Amino acid sequence: MSGNKTVPTGQDVPAFLATIEPARRRDDGLALLDLFGRVTGFEAKMWGPSIVGFGRYHYRYESGRTGDFLATGFSPRKANLSIYIMPGYQDYSDILDRLGKHKMGKSCLYINKLADVNMEVLEELIRTGLRDLNAKWPVLAD
Repeated sequence: MSGNKTVPTGQDVPAFLATIEPARRRDDGLALLDLFGRVTGFEAKMWGPSIVGFGRYHYRYESGRTGDFLATGFSPRKANLSIYIMPGYQDYSDILDRLGKHKMGKSCLYINKLADVNMEVLEELIRTGLRDLNAKWPVLAD
């Protein structure tokens, strides 16, 4: 079995965010850095070349596969902001209905710009996702 391709890199988070273009996307990335840090209480770490992660968890699937992954985080990608909530979004429709303009993947939320969403609701979503993940697999500070 192969391991995760997305692993902590040791890359400097502020240095990574300073490279983000355009400036609006960089500013949104810095705002998310502040929001996630405040909500989680965890230090930001780079996971792979472009994901800013907060906390981690160790998982063991029924198949026997095990690994470690970021507990929550974001990536200021060129097309949109990707927000990672590891339990997925299937049970969060009540929160998502109040969030604002977004698109969803399985464990990823896509936002064009932070101005499109309610930041208090995003904070609630991050906090709820961490709580639910911690109920299944303990979330660690790193």
